[in-house]
Amino acid sequence: MLLTTTENVVGKKISSVHGLARGSTVRARNVGRDMIAGLKNLVGGEISEYTRLQAHAREEAIQRMIVDAKKIGANAIVSVRITTAMIQGGASEILAYGTAVTIE
Repeated sequence: MLLTTTENVVGKKISSVHGLARGSTVRARNVGRDMIAGLKNLVGGEISEYTRLQAHAREEAIQRMIVDAKKIGANAIVSVRITTAMIQGGASEILAYGTAVTIE
């Protein structure tokens, strides 16, 4: 599955547009990570526990978007975007979306 943030793929023709492909996941922090993050917050710097959590969540949302696009017959997704929204204190949704297309 080809993914791109652009509207077109250079050198390829979009032969059909299938519609919106999307994938999301909701993740919550855990107590162990929060304690470590709290300590790091005192001294500053990157909170690597949260960085890893967010990276894993982004990849999961992207993979779910790919599955969604395949279900509707696409072989590529153009105009890919990723957004994050706070659901409640300590939990956030990561949403990946784009336009599912067939390219030649």
